[in-house]
Amino acid sequence: MFEFKVHQEVSCVAKGSGHFFSRLGAMVAYQGNFKAEKLLLGPNEQQQGVLSAMMGLAARKLTGENMPLMKVSGNGLYYMADQARHVSIITLQPGQSIAVESENLLAFTDDCKYSVRFIAVGVASQKGLFTSELTAVGKSPQVVITTDGNPIILETPCAADPDAIVCWTGRDPAVRSDVSWKTFIGQSSGESYYFEFNTPGDIVIVQPAERPSGIKVGID
Repeated sequence: MFEFKVHQEVSCVAKGSGHFFSRLGAMVAYQGNFKAEKLLLGPNEQQQGVLSAMMGLAARKLTGENMPLMKVSGNGLYYMADQARHVSIITLQPGQSIAVESENLLAFTDDCKYSVRFIAVGVASQKGLFTSELTAVGKSPQVVITTDGNPIILETPCAADPDAIVCWTGRDPAVRSDVSWKTFIGQSSGESYYFEFNTPGDIVIVQPAERPSGIKVGID
């Protein structure tokens, strides 16, 4: 069994034995004996039938959430990072799920179920309509995320720019928009759309940097 710990803010170290999953290219160093193999199928599809596994693969490719994954097996210390981005570790409660942008997902323990989740919002942002979902199926599953800068951790209810959102627990957000003629000529104040999380007691993590917006409209 592996345990993740943050190492000097911008890297993560996995300590223990057994196996876990990381994004392709996450390793920067290790001490001990390790073997990493690229997964052609998802981590939860290895034991499924061929048809079910291929359907899962196709779904991830179509939704843009097909993050290349590695299965890392062995024992010792395994260091991971992603372009010196800030690293945070989230420990899930049994049965709890978290939605994570695939570009912000660095690694997760083997007692997490990985899947693609449809969200009915996001049409106006770079996020799109789908996101990666990790569900706890063990006693102390861990998920490692990266952010551009120090993460901002909010307790719901709250609202956030979808282009800055990294992950959230609980129910999916509602989309709110404030689009007027001023938006199209670049004279609006504030955000033209945002995600609203209304269920109390959940967590939303955002980064102090925005992805390029999915909609660009301007008048010269």
